[in-house]
Amino acid sequence: MDSATKCQQSLLTSFYAGDMAAGTLYTYPQSFRANKVLIAAQYSGADVKVDGSFKLGETNTSAGFLKKFPNGKVPAFEGNDGFTLTESNAIAYYVSNSALHGEDRKSASLVQQWINFSDNEILPAACTWVFPCLGIIQYNKQDTDRAKDQIKKVLTVLNNHLLTRTFVVGERVTLADISLVCNLQSVYEQVLDPEFRKPYQNVNRWFTTVVNQPQVKKVLGEVKLCTKMAVFDAKKYKELHGGGGDEKKKEKLPKQQQQQQPKKEKPAPKPAAEEEEEPKPKESKDPFAALPKGTMNLDEFKRTYSNNDIVKEAVPYFWQNFDKENYSLWFCEYTQPLKGKMTFMVSNLVDGMFQRLEKLRKNAFGSMMVLGPKSDLGIVGLWFWRSQDLAFTLSPDWQIDYESYSWRKLDANSDEAKELLTKFFTQEGDFKGREILDGKIFK
Repeated sequence: MDSATKCQQSLLTSFYAGDMAAGTLYTYPQSFRANKVLIAAQYSGADVKVDGSFKLGETNTSAGFLKKFPNGKVPAFEGNDGFTLTESNAIAYYVSNSALHGEDRKSASLVQQWINFSDNEILPAACTWVFPCLGIIQYNKQDTDRAKDQIKKVLTVLNNHLLTRTFVVGERVTLADISLVCNLQSVYEQVLDPEFRKPYQNVNRWFTTVVNQPQVKKVLGEVKLCTKMAVFDAKKYKELHGGGGDEKKKEKLPKQQQQQQPKKEKPAPKPAAEEEEEPKPKESKDPFAALPKGTMNLDEFKRTYSNNDIVKEAVPYFWQNFDKENYSLWFCEYTQPLKGKMTFMVSNLVDGMFQRLEKLRKNAFGSMMVLGPKSDLGIVGLWFWRSQDLAFTLSPDWQIDYESYSWRKLDANSDEAKELLTKFFTQEGDFKGREILDGKIFK
C-alpha cells in the first residue's frame, strides 16, 4: 500500500472515529423512519438522544422548531455542535460509520440503490396495504389489491437477490439492510401471514436474521411475525377520525358534522344495538350533506367516461348534463419545487393525493397529469365537484395536499374551459409545448 493510500485511509478512520455524531433526534414514538436513524446510531456508537418532550403537531409547528427545520417535518436531527439535518436517510447516513456505508465505492453505490428501492418500491405499497388495517386511512379495495401485487413483486426481487447472500450488500449489515427492514416491518407484523410469505423463504430468513441483531433489537424490540392477515378496521378508523380534539378542525366542519362530534368521544365499548346504528351517523357526517344535490348524475357521467369514446360521447355528455348552479370546474397546478425528482416520484405524489381523497370520489371527478421535460417536471389538473367552493375545505381529512397547489375556478361558459376539459379528459393535447409524461384519473 503506497503512502498516499495509507494517508487517505488514516483520514477516513479519523473522520469516522473522532467526529462521531452526537445530538438530539426529534420524532414521535415508533416512527419507522426514525428507527433507521436509531439503529444506525446503535451500530456506530453515535450519541443520539430522542427528545422525550416532542409532541407531533405542537413541537414541530412552534416558531423555535421551524427556525431550525423550516419544513416542520420529522424526524429531524440537531447536533450538539448546532448542525441540523432532516430526511431520515440523510440523518441515518450522518450518524452511521463507514462500515454501514459499504466497503468500497461499488458497494456504497449498491447500498444507495437498495435504500432507494426500499423507499420508492416498497414503502408506498406497504403503507397503502397496512395503514387501513391500523385505521390511519380509509380502505380502498383497488388500491389495496395493487399494493399486494407490488409487495409480491418486490419480495420476489429480494428473494432472488438473497438466494446466495446473508445480507443485501456485502457480508455484514449496511444501511441497505436497515432501510429495508424498517420499511418491511409493518407488513411482516400486520399482513404477511405464513401462507403469503411462504414463497419468499430467502427474504424471511434475511428479515429474521436482521431484526434479531442486537443493535436492531435494541431499537425495534421483539418483532413478531404475522399469524393472521390484518384487515381494514372500520371501528378503529372512526375512532381515529371521528371527532373531538382540535377545535380549529371542528370549526371547519359543516354544522351538521360538528353536532356528531360528542358521540365519538365515548370511551366505553358500544353494545351491539348501538353498533348496528353506526351507519346513521356516517351518513349525517357526509361533508356534502348540507349542499344541494343538483341535477347532474355523477355516477352516470363516470360510467359514460369509462365505457365510451371520450371525445364523441363523454365530453358531449358532460356539457349536456353539467349542473353549473351546483357544480364548479377548477384548474390546479402544483406549486412546490420538484427539482431533482424523477417522473415516478412525481406520479407518486398524485397517487398519494388520490388515496387521501378517497371519500371525495362520490362527489368529484379529476384528471391530473405530470408534465415534462424530465428536467423541469410539473403537475396540472382539472377537477369538478358538487360545490361552488373548494371542496377540500369541507373536511379536515382532505386538506393534506390541496395547499401544495394553486387553484383557479373556471368559467364553465368560457372557451378556455371547453378547451381544457377536452385536453384533460383525453389527457392529450398541447400544454405550452410541455410533454405529457403520465396521467391519472380520479373517479
